[in-house]
Amino acid sequence: MWVPVLKNLTWAAIILGLSNAVVVLLGAFLVILAYPSCDHRYVFPFVAVSFAAGVRIVAMVPSGIAQEATAMTILESPSDNSAGVVDAVLRLERRMRYKKWLWWTRFATVITVLQFVGATYLMFHMAKYISHPGSSSNCVLGIFSNGSWWKPRLLALFMIMACLVALVQCFAGSDVVNWRSYYATKDNAWKAHYLEVFDNGMREALCCLGRVRYLSVLEEDEVYSVARLLGDLVAYRASGTGHLELLAGLALLQRHGQSPRSFEDSMEAPDGLIQEAAALHKFAEAAYTGPLLDFGRNPFLFPCAWLYRQGLLAPWARNRWPILDGDNWWRGHAAAFLKHVNLTPEVLRRGRVNQAKCEAAYFIVVLHHLRSVVVAVRGTETPEDLITDGLCKECILSAEDLHGLMNSSHVHPDVKLSVESSFPHYGHSGILGAAQDLFRQIDGNPGDYDAECKSSGFLSSLLGAGCECDGYDVRIVGHSLGGAIAALLGIKLYRRYRNLHVFAYGPLPCVDAVVADACSEFVTSIVYDNEFSARLSFGSILRLRAAAITALSQDTKTDKATIFRLARRFLNLSVCQRSGTEVNNPASDVYHGAITGEDLNHQVYESEYLNDSQGSEGQCRVFPLWNEADKDGVITMDHSEFTHPFSSNVDTFDNPISQFMETVPRSESRSARDPPEMYPPGLVIHIVPQQRSLPMSMWKACTVHLSPQNYKAYIANRESFKDIIVSPSMFLDHLPWRCRYAMKNVLEARSAQGIRNESYSV
Repeated sequence: MWVPVLKNLTWAAIILGLSNAVVVLLGAFLVILAYPSCDHRYVFPFVAVSFAAGVRIVAMVPSGIAQEATAMTILESPSDNSAGVVDAVLRLERRMRYKKWLWWTRFATVITVLQFVGATYLMFHMAKYISHPGSSSNCVLGIFSNGSWWKPRLLALFMIMACLVALVQCFAGSDVVNWRSYYATKDNAWKAHYLEVFDNGMREALCCLGRVRYLSVLEEDEVYSVARLLGDLVAYRASGTGHLELLAGLALLQRHGQSPRSFEDSMEAPDGLIQEAAALHKFAEAAYTGPLLDFGRNPFLFPCAWLYRQGLLAPWARNRWPILDGDNWWRGHAAAFLKHVNLTPEVLRRGRVNQAKCEAAYFIVVLHHLRSVVVAVRGTETPEDLITDGLCKECILSAEDLHGLMNSSHVHPDVKLSVESSFPHYGHSGILGAAQDLFRQIDGNPGDYDAECKSSGFLSSLLGAGCECDGYDVRIVGHSLGGAIAALLGIKLYRRYRNLHVFAYGPLPCVDAVVADACSEFVTSIVYDNEFSARLSFGSILRLRAAAITALSQDTKTDKATIFRLARRFLNLSVCQRSGTEVNNPASDVYHGAITGEDLNHQVYESEYLNDSQGSEGQCRVFPLWNEADKDGVITMDHSEFTHPFSSNVDTFDNPISQFMETVPRSESRSARDPPEMYPPGLVIHIVPQQRSLPMSMWKACTVHLSPQNYKAYIANRESFKDIIVSPSMFLDHLPWRCRYAMKNVLEARSAQGIRNESYSV
C-alpha cells in the first residue's frame, strides 16, 4: 500500500520530512532536559523551532494530497483540451483544486520563513554566548555547555539541523509528489498542467497590478487563451527535458549553428526612407509615456526622470497640456510625449493612454511646418499590451481588414490579383483586434468605405477636403507591438489617404507573406540587427524549441553537471553584454565533454508539430554566441559527429530524434494543416553593424571622424526573419534608442562617404 505512495514522492520531500522530524525529536529532548532548571522564556525559542518543524511535516501531508488531486483532475480532462473544448464544470474543478494545492504550498512557505527566522535567532544567541562566555544570561546554553560531553554536541547538532533545514527548504521547491509520476509522457496532461500554472500566475500578477477583474473570471477569456498558448510551448516536459536542459540545447545550437545574412545580394536602403524613418522615430519612442522608457535609459534614477517628464514637479502648468483619454489629473502623459518630441502643446490633437484588452494607446500630432499628420502607436508597456502580444495565434483577415488594400487605386493591379487569388489571408489575432479598435477610434466605423473622403472620423475631420490639413501627408509610426498595429491600421486606411506611409520599428510578425509583400509600397519595417521582436512568432518559437531539444538529445557522453554549467553560461552572457564586460576563459566554467539529453518520444510530439508548427528552410538559423577566435571553446566535440537538427542529410533509420524532426513541417513540404507563417509587414530594412577594416591610411584616420560602431542598412529578404536568432544582444537590440542611433549613424556615414567621394574627384 505504501510503496506506490513513496514512489510518487520527490526525494527532496522525503529528505526534508526526515530532517524536520530529526529537528522535532532533538528539540523535544533538549526542552525536556532544560525545562526544570530554566525559565520558559529561555526554552520558548527551542519549542518554537521544534513546533515549526512539526507543523512543516504536517503541512506536507495535505499539500501532497492536494497535489495528487490536482494531477488526477488534469488527467481526467478531455484529450482535446488543447483545442479549448473543456467542460466549464471540469475547468472550474481543476482550477479550484489547483488553487487549493497552491494555498497549501504558500502556507508551507510561511512556515519555512518562520523556521528561518527562528534558526537565525538561535544562531545569534549562540554566537553571542561563544564570543562572550559567561556573560550571557541564557540558561539553556549555559546548562548544555557546562554539562556532560554529549550535551554540547547534541545542542550543536540541533542548531546545525535547524539552520540547514530552513536553508534547504528555501531552494527545494514546494512539490511533495513528483508530477512526472502521474503525467509521465502524456503530452496533453503537461499542457493542461502548465495552462493552470500560467493562468493562475497571470491572473494574480494582474491583480497585483490593479486589474482585479481578471481574478474572478471563470470563462475562457484572453488570459486563458494566452495561458493555453504558453502551456503548449512548455509541453517539452513530456519528453523528460527540463527547463535548464532546454537552455543548454539553445546554447549548443548557437555554438554550432550558422547565421545567414539577410542582406546577402541585397541593395542598400534608399536614403529617403532612412531619413524619414530617422526623423519620425522620436514619435514612436515618445509614445512610451510610462516609466518603462526612463527605466531603460536611467536604471537608477528613472523615478526622477519619469516624474520630470510627466510634469509632476510643476503641477501648476497642467492647464498647458492637452487632455488625453485616460490621462492622469496632472495630464502627465501628454506632457511626457510633448517633452520627448520637443513640440508645443497645440500640435497634440488627440490621444489615448489607458486602454483595455486588444486596444492600443496612440497620439495624433499635426505638424504644419512639415505638412504632415503623425499617428504614433505605443508598443508594449502595460499588462494589457502583454496580453495583446500573447494572443499570437493566427486568425483570418476579413475583407474589411484588407479593404483599404484591395480597393485602393494606388495599388498595382498585379498586387491586387495576387492577394485576391490567395485567400484566405491570416494575421496575428491580438494585433488585428487592436488595429480594428484603433481604426474605429480615429476614423469612424468600418462600414464607412463607400464614401472615401466623407468619413465622420477624427482623421477625416483633419484631412478632408477644405479641412485644416487638406493635402497633408499621413505618417503612422510605432515601435514593437505599436509598429505591427500601425501596419495593419495603415492597410485599412490606405484607400482613404493617398499620401499615407507606415514606419514600423522592430514590429512583430503580424501578416502572412502575400499581404506582407502587397503592402511594401506604403509600409516600411525597420529591423535593428538581432532584435527578437521581428522574428517572434508562434511557429518560430516551436521550431527553436524543437531544434534545441534535438541538439541536446544527440549525444549522451556528458553528465548533468555540464548541462547546468552550460545553461548558466548562456544566461550570464546577456548580463556580461549589458555591463560591457567580457567572459574570459570559458573552459574554466565548463569542462570538456558533450551535451547529454534524454531521447524524445516521437509519438508524443507528432500531433503537436503536425498541427502547431511550420519548418524552416534547410536549417535552423542561429547566431554564434561566441566568436570564432574562441577556439578553445566551451565544448570540445567532433564536429563531424554533430548533426544539425534541420539538416537534410540526417539518417532517419532507427533514429527517434530524426523521426521527430521529420514531424516538424518545412516550407518545402507544407500541408493544408500547417498554420500560416507570420512575417514583418511591408518593405523590410535591416540595419546591421559593420566591422571596420583595420588597414587605414594616416591621412584618412586624421581627416575622417569614425564613430565607435558603423552600420549599414539593406533591403532584406523577409524569409530571413522566420527563425529566432539566439544572441546575447537579442533583447538589448530591441531597445528603441539603439535603432535611432543606428539610423543616425547610417545617414552620417553616407554623408561622409559622399563628401569623401567629392574630395577624391577634386
